Amino acid sequence: MNNDQSTTSREEILLESAQSAGPLGKAAIYTRLSGPGWLQGAITLGGGSLAGALYLGVLMGTEMMWLQPVAMIFGVIMLSAISYVTLSTGERPFQTIKTRISPVLAWGWLIATIMANIVWCLPQFALGTAAVQQNLVPALDGPTGKVIVAGCILLVASVVVWFYNSGSKGIKAFELILKVMVGIVVLSFFGVVLALSNQGAIDWGQIFSGLVPNLSYLFEPVPALVEQIQQTGAYSDWWTAKVAGIQKDVIIAAFATAVGINMTFLLPYSMLRKGWGTKQRGLAIFDLSIGLIVPFVLATGCVVIAAASTFHGKTDDVMQLVKAGDSSAKEVKAYNGYVDQRIKQENPGIADNDLAAAREALPVADKQIAAMLVKRDNNALAGTLEPLVGSTVAQTVFGVGVLGMAVSTIIILMLINGFAFCELLNVPAEGSMHRIGSLIPAVGVLGPFIWGAAAPALAVPTSVIGGAMLPIAYVSFLLLMNSKAVLGDAMPTGTKRIVWNILMITGTAVSAFASAWGLYGKKMYDFQIGNVALGLLAVMLTIGVISFFKKQAKAE
Repeated sequence: MNNDQSTTSREEILLESAQSAGPLGKAAIYTRLSGPGWLQGAITLGGGSLAGALYLGVLMGTEMMWLQPVAMIFGVIMLSAISYVTLSTGERPFQTIKTRISPVLAWGWLIATIMANIVWCLPQFALGTAAVQQNLVPALDGPTGKVIVAGCILLVASVVVWFYNSGSKGIKAFELILKVMVGIVVLSFFGVVLALSNQGAIDWGQIFSGLVPNLSYLFEPVPALVEQIQQTGAYSDWWTAKVAGIQKDVIIAAFATAVGINMTFLLPYSMLRKGWGTKQRGLAIFDLSIGLIVPFVLATGCVVIAAASTFHGKTDDVMQLVKAGDSSAKEVKAYNGYVDQRIKQENPGIADNDLAAAREALPVADKQIAAMLVKRDNNALAGTLEPLVGSTVAQTVFGVGVLGMAVSTIIILMLINGFAFCELLNVPAEGSMHRIGSLIPAVGVLGPFIWGAAAPALAVPTSVIGGAMLPIAYVSFLLLMNSKAVLGDAMPTGTKRIVWNILMITGTAVSAFASAWGLYGKKMYDFQIGNVALGLLAVMLTIGVISFFKKQAKAE
């Protein structure tokens, strides 16, 4: 018996024993056997999650504490359905969607995944490199240090991905490394909240109240900003519309980082690669819950709490930079951008040379609301911890957490691309072809050097395509879950089918609403790329649904 077979036998024995082990014993066994869910956790805890949670706390305080947990719960519901379909059929889902529903949806899913993998690797390398240079090893600052750090991150990621293709032991080592990285990320940001709580800077009552959904804040400013906006007098309506628009983008960004298009591709292939089947369907749902929900909610929740407690409704840090005249600071540039827009509402024809004087003359209320809208980054948040734990500890805590986020996400993006590349060539998702596909996103090593300039050209179309394709992935698996021709006797019946459909339809509807809300009016160089994507989304869904029912009729 080879190692893979013996490993499978041990897992089957443990699964059988779990059925009679009681709730705690079963949970302990399932935790030991978990794996693919932690891969999902590693990708979702990336730079996008950090930035989304950070600005969500800055802009909206703890009023939207419920948003990311709810987004993740819906995501896990849909991923659980994807795992059920995959483990019941044992088929590669790309092939299943292509043959059972429509090649249009299958290829759209695949292409969107590959695009997302390559493009989103760029900012992860940039984020990881910045964390090392700014927070961990300042001696490596500068162009040469940037090359060294980016190269080391690529080397580490490549070695870890190589483990994945070295058999069952390699997969176990790979999963262990990812679990440790996810754990480091969570503990780092948990430490931030603990330090702030010990100082008395956190209002826990307000935080718990923020876990109760208030849907009105999806469309209107939160109370702290409303109070400031009302003081702007004649321009309060303009500021209200401005803030509501910014909040919309922040909410969409925070919601979208919970589950992305490439996560729907990763899960089924990682489970099949582990040799999971029908016996692991219950394990798969548990795995997603502890590997995805728990780390994501804890990490992003801690970032929101820390950012809200430190920056929400406050202006001192930004106004100090403005008074110092540091025009190169990101915060000052953002502040000036909002202030200049407000000035041009009052005086549309003002010359650029006159803007500086107009900024000084602007009422204090307008200056303060502009300062409240400014994004802060992880370095700004790290700086607030320095009086509590010292400069070195604060920078190290944030540096380790941010680096862990970046590296773990790079690793998973490379892994996903290996699976997608193999489907592109219609070859088994293993060995040399998987390794070659995994190395394609390594182009992201250029991120520290080009991401700032490339972002407008790459980020918008990729997020538009990924956002449009996520509802298509959900609809595809919703259809498959109700297909007797695909699932056979494994198709849920009776109450189970009703429950699955209620949960999946709700999750799909929420995803479709978020996608349409985020895409509508999205422009790139004055081109309505978001509206075009919505039109294509509607056409692809129509083609897919019609094709599915035609194939179902033939199968019957």
